[in-house]
Amino acid sequence: MEANTPPVAASRRRILVVDDQPDAADSLALLLQFEGHTTEAAYSGREALARAAQLRPDVILLDIGLPDMNGYEVAGRLRAILPPVMLVALTGYGQAEDIERAHAAGFDAHLLKPVDFDRLSSIIGGASR
Repeated sequence: MEANTPPVAASRRRILVVDDQPDAADSLALLLQFEGHTTEAAYSGREALARAAQLRPDVILLDIGLPDMNGYEVAGRLRAILPPVMLVALTGYGQAEDIERAHAAGFDAHLLKPVDFDRLSSIIGGASR
């Protein structure tokens, strides 16, 4: 394998990264591409809904604190329009009630920023196709 060739992910996924901080979304999307995944980034709840409908992702990494609608609302709308998809809250909100609210809103997992990439990779690896 050449030095610049990205490693092949054991299970490639279509992943949508949603964060209102473009640098954070784009950086994470790039890291996931390096792992062999197909990624797109969105920077608002409305954009996330539109891109998810087109991409039909296997996994959505969704920030809770979005400016136009919160991640809980976006999660509910995504569950209504998509076939089963793994929703991962990727957020700075880490209190017990935040985690409970995320699960009640339909998230499959809850990760704090900055993300533990090994844990994220493990969660993504468990997503169904």
